[in-house]
Formats: sequence, structure tokens, C-alpha cells
Amino acid sequence: MRPDAVRRVLYAELAAVRDRRAGEPPRVLDVGGGSGVWAVPLAAAGCAVTVVDPSPNALATLHRRAQEAGVVDSITALQGDSDALAQLVPAGSVDLVLGHGVLEVVDDPKTTIAAMAEAAVPGGLVSVLVANRYAAILHRAISGRIVEARRLLDDPAGQLAEETLSRRYDIAGLNQLLVDGGLKVELVQGHGVFSDLVPGSVLDSNPGAAEALAQLELAASTTSPLLDVAARLHALGRR
Repeated sequence: MRPDAVRRVLYAELAAVRDRRAGEPPRVLDVGGGSGVWAVPLAAAGCAVTVVDPSPNALATLHRRAQEAGVVDSITALQGDSDALAQLVPAGSVDLVLGHGVLEVVDDPKTTIAAMAEAAVPGGLVSVLVANRYAAILHRAISGRIVEARRLLDDPAGQLAEETLSRRYDIAGLNQLLVDGGLKVELVQGHGVFSDLVPGSVLDSNPGAAEALAQLELAASTTSPLLDVAARLHALGRR
């Protein structure tokens, strides 16, 4: 797997957790991660993962992926909404909480962040990955969808009425959300600065281009103003 800005910092945190727990498996809570995109690789890396998701279909996909990877015993799947997190997961019981692709669709992101923070142990980490408002504007303008780009720019939430997303974020708004949830923001970085803009044909026809792009993404992920227009924003908040 090529290097990735999000995985790089998460796996560094998990290594630190193992040291603190004298080699015991890190405890991870994945909120809204029912399909297993993050949960299965983390379980394969030796974590004990709990997944909370409202969709039975997504949880079925998770189970299938976990079986294929041989990590069924390392994953606990719970059906439920993020606003019922306190009833599903004991407070202060996990080392790392993931909320990737969740805050854009929940009814109340402030409540979700607070619940995620409550689930983490003191000193635990909350990782959120969200759609970037300014990237969505830029990508639509580049593709010729000028009217949509202007609508996104004018909407305070960076949302179009016909979309399933309820909101997008900028760096300031994401920072404030985590702080209001009782977290100390340690990092905000970009994820997908260039990858959505480089045609696949360029990567296929140029040996080494994919690796070069991955390295460019790593460098750009923490470089402003490039990170400000990444497709997604990744933030870490410490409880």
C-alpha cells in the first residue's frame, strides 16, 4: 500500500497506544464505518475494532470483508446511530475513535463529536475525515459546472439541495467543531489534494507516476494553501 497521510498519523498513534498498553491491542471505535474500509485493515494490523453503523447492509459488507481477511474475531459490529453512541459504547473505553465521512450526513455534528470524545479514554484520539467545501467549489468550476460552484460558494454549509450530504467543512469550521466538543486539535491536514485532479491515464502511461503522486500528496497534505483545497480534510483531536 502506498503511503497515505491519514494512515501515516493513525498508525503512528496506534504504535504509541501499544507502548502505553504494554503490547495490548489498541481499542478502536469506527463510527459509521459499517462497510469495513477502515475497520478491516485496522483489525488485520492487530487492533480490537468496534464498528457502529445504522445500515444492516453496510454491516453485512463488513462481515464479509472481515471473513475474507480472517479478522472476524477482532471486530465487533453494532447497529445503531451516532446519536445513540453512549448507549452502545461505554464512556472512556477506546483509544482511538474514527469518524470518517460521518459529520457530513449526521443530523447534529456537535452531538456526534461530543459522543465520540466521550467514548475515548482520557488522552485518547478522535480522527475525523470530512468533505472540503472549497475543494467541491474548485472541482465543479474546473469541470465547467459554474452555476453549481457558485451555489456551493454562496451556501454557508457548502451544500446543494439535491445532494445527500448535509454539509461540507472548511478548516476553521472543522477546528471549531472539535474544540466545542471538548477536544484539543493536534493536526489538520489535507487528504486528496491532487489525486482527484490527475487523470488515471496519466498514471497508467507513466511508470513511477503513481508513486510520485503518492509522495506529492504526502508533502502537500500539511502545506498551506494546498491543504486548504484538498478533497477531504483530516483532523485529529485529543481528549
